[in-house]
Amino acid sequence: MAADARDRLIGAMSAAPAPVPLADAAGTRDTPRPLVAHGCWYPSADPTGEWVAFICDRTGVPQLWTGLADGSEIHLLDADPDPVTEVSWSPDGRWIAYTVAPGGGEHTRVLCVRPDGTGRRIVAGADAGSSAYLGCWTRDGSAVAVTVAEPPPPTGLTVRTVLPEPSAPDHGTAFGDLPTGWAERDGPATLLGGTGHGQVGPDGSRPDHGTGAPAGHGTGVAGRATDGPVHGTAGPNGEGPGLDGGGSGLDGGGSGLDGGAPDRLTAYLVDPSGLGSPVLVAAESGAATLRVCDVSQDGRLALVRRGPRGRREAVVVRTADLATGSVLRVGDGDPWIGRFSQDGRTLWLRSDHERQFAALLAATLDEDGGRVGLSVVAEREGSDLELLAFAEDGRTAALAWNVRGASELETLSLSTAARPRRVPLPHEVVTRITRAGPAGGTVLALSGSQRRPGVWWAPPGGLSARTPWSSRDEDAVPPGRPPVRPVPLRPTARDGVRLGGWYYRAAGRDAGRPGPCVIHLHGGPEEQERPVFDPLYHELLGRGLDVFAPDVRGSSGWGRSFVDADLGTGRFAAIDDVADCAAHVVLDGLADPTRLAVMGRSYGGYLTMASLVWHPELFRTGVAVCGMSDLSTFFAGTEPWIAESAAHKYGHPVRDRELLRSLSPMSRVDALRVPLLAVHGEHDTNVPPGESEQMVRAARERGLPAEMLTLRDEGHEFRRADNRRLFRRTAADWMQRHLGL
Repeated sequence: MAADARDRLIGAMSAAPAPVPLADAAGTRDTPRPLVAHGCWYPSADPTGEWVAFICDRTGVPQLWTGLADGSEIHLLDADPDPVTEVSWSPDGRWIAYTVAPGGGEHTRVLCVRPDGTGRRIVAGADAGSSAYLGCWTRDGSAVAVTVAEPPPPTGLTVRTVLPEPSAPDHGTAFGDLPTGWAERDGPATLLGGTGHGQVGPDGSRPDHGTGAPAGHGTGVAGRATDGPVHGTAGPNGEGPGLDGGGSGLDGGGSGLDGGAPDRLTAYLVDPSGLGSPVLVAAESGAATLRVCDVSQDGRLALVRRGPRGRREAVVVRTADLATGSVLRVGDGDPWIGRFSQDGRTLWLRSDHERQFAALLAATLDEDGGRVGLSVVAEREGSDLELLAFAEDGRTAALAWNVRGASELETLSLSTAARPRRVPLPHEVVTRITRAGPAGGTVLALSGSQRRPGVWWAPPGGLSARTPWSSRDEDAVPPGRPPVRPVPLRPTARDGVRLGGWYYRAAGRDAGRPGPCVIHLHGGPEEQERPVFDPLYHELLGRGLDVFAPDVRGSSGWGRSFVDADLGTGRFAAIDDVADCAAHVVLDGLADPTRLAVMGRSYGGYLTMASLVWHPELFRTGVAVCGMSDLSTFFAGTEPWIAESAAHKYGHPVRDRELLRSLSPMSRVDALRVPLLAVHGEHDTNVPPGESEQMVRAARERGLPAEMLTLRDEGHEFRRADNRRLFRRTAADWMQRHLGL
C-alpha cells in the first residue's frame, strides 16, 4: 500500500485510543480471604518467572490478582467489581494489561496497571458504545496491541471506506441494503420486550447496544446476582472473550444489518504511558476476531488473526504500509495462533490449513513477509493442536493436544531434531500455557473433573506443582458429595455419523438401574464438551439426576469436517443428533426414557428449544439459557459484527431467509408440549433477552408452564458467583419438579 493510501485509510478510522488515567489500584494493600470456593485461571508471568498475574473469583467476581509462582503471597491488584476476562504481563515487566467487562455486559475495555497497583489507566474502549480487547505486547514491552470495535455512525452519516491493498477477496459477508420489514415473520410468533432488550421493533429498527440496564427484566422469576464459572463460558474452561457467535467479516466494506455502515474494527499498538502515538496495524469491517497475535523482533511484521467463524485466517502484515505479506488458514479456538522467529524469517503457526486437524506449521517468509515455504513441524493423527506457547528465545515450544476432549502436553525443541518431551499432567484439561522466566519454566492453567480451575508452576525439567493460592482438589466442593468423574461415550447418529460426549452418573444409584437424565448441550456450536468440573453438573447430580453432555455435529475436537457438518441444512441433522444421543443413553440402559430433560446455553439454548419442538414427545421439560428462539430476530438484534460472522454459520438473513425461518424454534412453537424455563443475562447483546422472552410468552399463550429467570448485571456469560449460584439452583429445582423427583 502506498503511503497516501495508508494515510487515507487512517483518515477513515475513528480516533485512535488514548490512555485515560484512573485512581491507583488496590495493589498490595488489599488481599481479602476467599468468600466462595474459588478458581484461578488465565495466568501471565512476569519476565523473571517469579510472579504471575491471573484471574481469580475468590471474592465472587473474576478480578485481577498477582502472586508468587512458587509461594503463597498474593495480592488483589484491582478491586473494582467489573469482571476481568484477559491478562497479559509486559515483557519488560513494567505493566500488566487486562480486559474488563463493565457492568458484566458484552462491551469490554482494556486497562493497564503497574505491578504495584499504581498508574492504572484505560488504554482502549473508554468511549461510549465502543468495545476493546487485548492483543500481544511488542517484544520490548513498549506497546500493547488492542482491537477496538466502534459502533456504526448515526443514521444519515456517510462513511467512506478505504480498503487496504491488496484487498482481501470478497467472501460475501456484506448484507447489502435490507428490504423494509425484513425481520418480520409469518406464523404465530410475536416480538416481545421492545428496544430496551436489544430486540427489534415492529419496523425492524435496532436499539442501542449500550451496557445500561434494559427497560424491563422479562417475565417470571427475576434474580439478582454466584461459585465457579458456567461450563463452557469464557473463563476457566474456555478462556478469552467468549463471543458465542462472535467472529468477523473480512477486510472490505459492506453494509450493516440496517443497510448503513457496519461496525469497524481497528487494531493499534498503544503505549500505555501515553508518551508515544498509537500505531495502526490492521482494520476490517463487521468483525469480532481481529487480533494482533505477535510482532516481530524488529517491528517490521505483525501476525494478525482475522475472519469469520470457520474461515479464520493468519495474516502477515507489513507494519510500514499495512500491506499483506501472506495469508494462511487457521482453525477456530484459541486466538493465540503463532509467533515469529527471532529473525522474522520463520512463522510458527497453529493451523488446519488443508488438514482435518490443526498442527504446528513452519512458514518460511521473505523480506516482505511473503510465504516462500511451508512445512509440518508437529502433528497428531486424529487430534488438534489446541494451545501453543513459546520460550522468549524462540528455541522451544509447549504444545497442548486435544485428544478426544482431554489434553496431552509436550515440549518441543524448534532448533534441533530432538523428539518432543511429554509433560505429565495432574488433571485432564489444559486451558492456558504461558512460559515463565529465562530458564524456560512454564505456568499452566488446568481444569479437571475433580477440581476447580487452578494455576500450576512447572520448573524447567521438573514436575508441575499447584500454586498455593489455587484451590486444593479436596476443596472443589463441600465435604460429603465428591465430584463425579465422567466416562466418554461415542453415540452414532441416524445417518451413521459418530458423535462424542461425557456421561456423569449420579452417586448412589444401583448399577444397571436407569435414572433420570439431563442432556446438556454446549454453545458455539464450535465449542467442545471437556471433562472438567462444572458446578451446574454437580448441582444436578446432587439432586439425583444423571447428565449426558454430548458433542453433536458442529462441535470442535473431532476434525474440520465434523465442525462443518451442521452448515446450511445440516443443522436439521444436528437437531436430530440431540434425539439420537438421548436414544443412545436409553438403549444403553443408563437413562430412564420417561424422565429425560434437555438443557443448554447459547447455541445449546437454541438446540434445547429446537429439540423440544422437533421432538416434542421425547423430553419432559427443558431449560434454555441465552438461546436463540428465532434466527431472524437474532440477526436483527445482535451486535452487528456477531451477525456478520453468524451468517457464515447459520445462513444469510436475506438470501437464506426461508432456511432460517424453518430452522427457528418459534416457527414450530405450536409443537411445544412441555414446561420451559428460560434464563438470560439482562445485558446480553450477543443473544438479546428478547429471544427468551418471546419463547416464554408463546409457551404461556399455549397454556404451558413457562418461566424466565433474568440475571442482573450479566451479559452473555454469567460471571458473578451469586448469579451463577442462583441460576444453578433455579435450574435444578425446575428439573426436580418437572421430572417428578
